[in-house]
Amino acid sequence: MVANRAYKFRIYPNDEQKILFAKTFGCVRMVYNHWLDRKIRQYEENKTNVTYTICAKEMAAMKKTEEYGFLKEVDSIALQQSLRHLDTAF
Repeated sequence: MVANRAYKFRIYPNDEQKILFAKTFGCVRMVYNHWLDRKIRQYEENKTNVTYTICAKEMAAMKKTEEYGFLKEVDSIALQQSLRHLDTAF
């Protein structure tokens, strides 16, 4: 018989970490909502789906623009994971 254990941890981020968390959550939310809107519009127009691969390539190109340069400040894995979650949900 296997016994499972659970641990609870509490973190106390410093001010710099709080700012990084806020930026990361904001960028993840922006990426998710941006491509959700794009997927909805494309489906309504063409009845086709935008895949994760297409979204990831567009996001990489988007990061290079001046308007969306702030996406480079956060962890790219968090942004890619939000696209994966969107692809699963859609």
